[in-house]
Amino acid sequence: MRIVIVTGMSGAGKSTTLKMLEDFGYYCVDNLPVPLIPMFAELITAPSSEIEKAAIGVDARTTSAFSDLVNVLKRMKETGIDYDVIFLEANDDILIKRYKETRRVHPLAGADRVDAGIARERKKLSAIKKSAHFIIDTSSLLTRELRQELERIFVNNENYKSLFVTVVSFGFKYGIPQDADLVFDVRFLPNPYYLDELRSLTGNDDPVRDYVMSFQEAPVFLEKLSDMIDFLLPRYIIEGKSQLVIAIGCTGGKHRSVTLANAFYEKMAENTDYGFRIEHRDVNR
Repeated sequence: MRIVIVTGMSGAGKSTTLKMLEDFGYYCVDNLPVPLIPMFAELITAPSSEIEKAAIGVDARTTSAFSDLVNVLKRMKETGIDYDVIFLEANDDILIKRYKETRRVHPLAGADRVDAGIARERKKLSAIKKSAHFIIDTSSLLTRELRQELERIFVNNENYKSLFVTVVSFGFKYGIPQDADLVFDVRFLPNPYYLDELRSLTGNDDPVRDYVMSFQEAPVFLEKLSDMIDFLLPRYIIEGKSQLVIAIGCTGGKHRSVTLANAFYEKMAENTDYGFRIEHRDVNR
């Protein structure tokens, strides 16, 4: 029997996560009051139960008893009922944007603005977040990437990748990505744009890639960047970081940055301790 407690910030993807777990064969119950969780767990772990795995969605707005969730789960474990807690997280700007797009009212905002509700919820969830087994930050995750991560953990029983790295190429003329944690400028390399035969191509095409990588500075930059990121990643995890966005930019975001971002991604993705994705923001502009 596997029991998964799904909780986290409103708007971070709890409902989506429950639906995905249901697709994976989990018996799912949403918004179960905290005092009823041990009773439900006893029922599904009884010898007569036909349920093999279950997911319980717990919302901060359920009742005032939510503050006792950590203690309730601790007592469950003491009685021999094991479980995993997955906490869905997202940064404030993303949560506010999602609420604006859906035009929904934050459940803890009351008559105040959305950001006030988010602040109250973070405070209310701080204890359960500290005791969570898995924290997934959905700020920059696509729906399919969230599904892949959940499938890796709860279906294939693979190791959880506690840090998810997004490598994004961009053009400085269009602005630096707002969510970038680390920004690297590769405009020191010759620009393929000024070669007629390469101008219409991108860093995803072999002629551009070969041209950019033919300059000795390119592989040296790639090696030094990889060494630095290898050094930083475990230290970011110690600090509790679960998402990292590495932005590599050139003038227009089509040639040099795309080439280096691809090469860096291919090199770093060999490390299976972390999750990696790549995005080319301006390649089609």
